[in-house]
Amino acid sequence: MRKIIMAGNWKMHKTVGESVALAAQLNAALGDAMEREMLVCPPFTALYAVAKALQGSTVQVGAQNLFPADEGAFTGEISPKMLLDVGCSYAILGHSERREYLQESDQFINQKLKTALEHGLKPILCVGETLEQRGEGRQKAVVSMQVHQGLQDIPAEAMEQVAVAYEPIWAIGTGQTATPSQADEMHSAIRNNLSGLYGDEVAQDVCIMYGGSVKPGNVDELMAQPEVDGALVGGASLDAESFVRIVRFQS
Repeated sequence: MRKIIMAGNWKMHKTVGESVALAAQLNAALGDAMEREMLVCPPFTALYAVAKALQGSTVQVGAQNLFPADEGAFTGEISPKMLLDVGCSYAILGHSERREYLQESDQFINQKLKTALEHGLKPILCVGETLEQRGEGRQKAVVSMQVHQGLQDIPAEAMEQVAVAYEPIWAIGTGQTATPSQADEMHSAIRNNLSGLYGDEVAQDVCIMYGGSVKPGNVDELMAQPEVDGALVGGASLDAESFVRIVRFQS
């Protein structure tokens, strides 16, 4: 049975104090166990404090990135050992903002994925197309390439630890959202790619999340789609009431 994962990506928001306050609100509101995994991904500066605030909670902690090495002369980077040390269980990898602003390649993201898995961190592989690529009808080809290259040499037995997040770049932070049918169509295409790589049985068990202006007002319809297994939430995860409503979606 597929996992449902509801994740909040706080991006470059929240001081340590603000992060702990938000974590405390989420812990109070989401303390009861549900049949879905919940996590928040604060900035690096707040990871330790948030993990401590959520200790024993049903809400897990993830990182927004990692560098594919245990240690070394990599100024400004953070290793999987460091993330585990502060209480992380997940890591978002290949987010479109890092692909765009920092020119991260599929090959580099693949290295990160392998490193995360080697250390027992659960990676969320982000894939998605630009508005121009969609306008040219290349969205499935683009995402297929990202899936294949991002998962290169990842064995089938490791896929139970991997989630894929489809994030149409044109819908991130723009207020636009893929329609539920557009999201489901792309999730189905990703599942077909996974099937080609690993077979139907493995592909059916992979959680494919949707990310792209998920809000309380659209989460129910998005999560009602048969191929949408979770959500990677940006701006709406910065407000406790909003994120709690999203996590408690009704479908």
